[in-house]
Amino acid sequence: MTSLTLVRRINAQPTTVFDALTTPDGIACWWGPDDGPVLVAETDVRVGGRFRVRFRMLDGSEHESSGEYLRVDPPHHLEMSWRWSGDEDGGESRVEIALRATDTGTELTFTHAGLQDEASRSGHEEGWSGALDKLVRHFAA
Repeated sequence: MTSLTLVRRINAQPTTVFDALTTPDGIACWWGPDDGPVLVAETDVRVGGRFRVRFRMLDGSEHESSGEYLRVDPPHHLEMSWRWSGDEDGGESRVEIALRATDTGTELTFTHAGLQDEASRSGHEEGWSGALDKLVRHFAA
């Protein structure tokens, strides 16, 4: 098993960033590695609640992930299980997001742990980097 950690500085307060991470309208602004649309965003943000997000990439491929919220501590911490829909072999992993207030907004630390191998880690790093960069751009405007 392997993991990845990404850090981004966002020009918005932690409460605003937390909403972007947990509401369907917020998720629609940044989820997915490229500028393709989010097709479905469902959230039940409470410990034991579930989420499901489906997005289309610019190449036309569609991808869906889902999981369960394991820790919800607004606006500082969010932790959830993670599984690609239809990928029973990929297993379940874990996403943890920590938000820390800074003078200019929020420092977001994103960790995806429990990834199967280095190839999975690399693919997820590319995807999450694109998504988090979109989140940064969304609040830069």
